[in-house]
Amino acid sequence: MIRDITLGQYYPAKSVIHQLDPRVKLVATMLYIISLFVAKGILGYVIATIFLAFVIRTSKVPFKFITKGLKAIVMLLMITVVFNLFLIDGDVVLWHFGFLKITDKGLRTAILMGVRLIYLIIGSSLMTLTTTPNDLTDGMERLLNPLKAVHVPVHEISMMMSIALRFIPILLEETDKIMKAQIARGADFESGNIIQRAKAMIPLLVPLFISAFRRANDLAMAMEARCYRGGDGRTKMKPLHYTGVDRTAYVLVIFYVAAVVIIGRCVPFHVWIF
Repeated sequence: MIRDITLGQYYPAKSVIHQLDPRVKLVATMLYIISLFVAKGILGYVIATIFLAFVIRTSKVPFKFITKGLKAIVMLLMITVVFNLFLIDGDVVLWHFGFLKITDKGLRTAILMGVRLIYLIIGSSLMTLTTTPNDLTDGMERLLNPLKAVHVPVHEISMMMSIALRFIPILLEETDKIMKAQIARGADFESGNIIQRAKAMIPLLVPLFISAFRRANDLAMAMEARCYRGGDGRTKMKPLHYTGVDRTAYVLVIFYVAAVVIIGRCVPFHVWIF
């Protein structure tokens, strides 16, 4: 389960998506997430599905590797679906047992929320899988550059987010090693109720926090030893420049968002409860 989390990992491949400017991927990801919440009808989600499938195919990242990260949110996904399924009232009752009932509106909301959450995780994972942490830092810093006028520490914020993303796979690997070591010593993380499982996690969390603080301290000392002083006056080894492919990607993303808004919200199309 721990190794199934793909957030923060980079998958090297020679694809058009990998070669795009990180600013394009950041903006496209934000617009894609917004489009998932703007889409109202089933046609909007059909367009989102086609767009996501096209990006996955173009990125050359294996679909199994992308969907592997969904295993970590199965519990969150089930809670979201169940809450929307049973707690939302509607006009037509589809199933009723005691105080539990499923309505047309509840079923519709549960399905759409589940699809929305899955697409959101896959889209966000695609950005991190096709972009290195250094490129993410540079792209985020360039996008947030106008905020320097109001004295926002743009470089520090970008650096912190990049380091956090980079440390996710490292800490997950460390967690897996500690868990295997504890299991070899007789620890049991699977059996028992929720409280017993929470207590069993204490021997795992203590060395994990110690390891995280040690790694953070080593990184701070290494940056200080290399005379790191923030982003002012620093030059870039690979400065970011837009190319024709980046502009084409912007146009495609704008067309996608416009299609979701116009077709998904304005074109009348109904299938069953959708």
